Amino acid sequence: MPKPPTDLRLPTLDDVRDAARLIAGAVIRTPFLPAPRLSQLTGARVWVKYENLQVTAAFKERGALVKLLGLDAAARARGVIAMSAGNHAQAVAYHATRLGIRSTIVMPETTPHVKVAATRGFGAEVVLSGETVAEAEIEAERLRLRDGATFVHPYDDFDVIRGQGTMALEMLEDEPDLEVMVVPVGGGGLIGGIATAAKALAPRIEIVGVETRLYPAMWAELRDLPVVAGGTTLAEGIAVRRVGLINLEIARRLLDDLILVEESDIERAVYFYLTLQKTMAEGAAGAGLAALMTAPERFRGRKVGLVLCGGNIDPRILSSIMVRELAREEKIVAIRLIIPDRPGVLGEITTVLGRMGGNILEVEHRRTVLKVPAKGASLDVVFETRDGAHAQEIIAALEALDYTVERLGQTDRQS
Repeated sequence: MPKPPTDLRLPTLDDVRDAARLIAGAVIRTPFLPAPRLSQLTGARVWVKYENLQVTAAFKERGALVKLLGLDAAARARGVIAMSAGNHAQAVAYHATRLGIRSTIVMPETTPHVKVAATRGFGAEVVLSGETVAEAEIEAERLRLRDGATFVHPYDDFDVIRGQGTMALEMLEDEPDLEVMVVPVGGGGLIGGIATAAKALAPRIEIVGVETRLYPAMWAELRDLPVVAGGTTLAEGIAVRRVGLINLEIARRLLDDLILVEESDIERAVYFYLTLQKTMAEGAAGAGLAALMTAPERFRGRKVGLVLCGGNIDPRILSSIMVRELAREEKIVAIRLIIPDRPGVLGEITTVLGRMGGNILEVEHRRTVLKVPAKGASLDVVFETRDGAHAQEIIAALEALDYTVERLGQTDRQS
């Protein structure tokens, strides 16, 4: 692996403090609050930093604003350009418009319409190019050279990194005896800034990064291994194949640990933020809580600060997560019965479900399934229960009437 450039400029605590001065009053000082229900869930003493309360619902405003405020009059007149598929795009667009700076954001053609619309809504000119952020970056560089605009990198930029580090100042001001900060890692700008400030203020604090196992870019770089990454992830905000050089050097010096988490744990984290904390977390923001569930002994009994870095999640995805988690907890259950095709059978089954306290959500009655006898039918029922034990009681009541009951998963219901 090539060594980092010898002239690499790393931010200091003073740089982060200066960034905090610059953005004061223009970026929300978000709350950092105890989360007793998450503490009960994980065994750690959990505090949450609610960056989803920023105007653009993500932490990216901090670094983007510091970068924009550092531009001289000539650079402001030429405008800025960035590439992003989401939060960075909206942050640059919002603060550039607020400061009277023209902004162009290059986004992949696959970016969800809601994110494109939000970025345009904050005043940016949006250019759709390429299938990935990497391809969008190529177009952004071409436009930068053509127009002379300043490129605002989402994570590998000195000012962006020190701006993200202002979060650590706030967290330690609110809770000086914090023992661990758990930070999602994509390109590394967030953890680079946080580690810089936190380690300088509290040398004994542990900085733990979290990546999705599908995109372990920082994990591989720290071990001098080739980066093998890819696949569909809920945490698209941290799905990168290349980390920033500045951030990698900071991580080598200051990072205490890095945990890889599975997609299922990220899903559960998003679900628990919504149901236990009554707050929205996008997939990347759920990574920290997922780490606590992945390695509970690592954090048990310790005072842990989680960075809820953003809340921009597609409502359809959130709905799917809710249903999937309810199914995992057996609060939504799907069953299949093979029944005789005669009057009254469906009524008998629904009566049992109602008497046992099950709430029917869906019923599908089919007579054309070849594996069902000619005088029979297939009946699929989806119903709500209190928990797994309650579901088993309902199934036992149906079996007592001589019905054969098969439990179904999501894929089974489509067959």
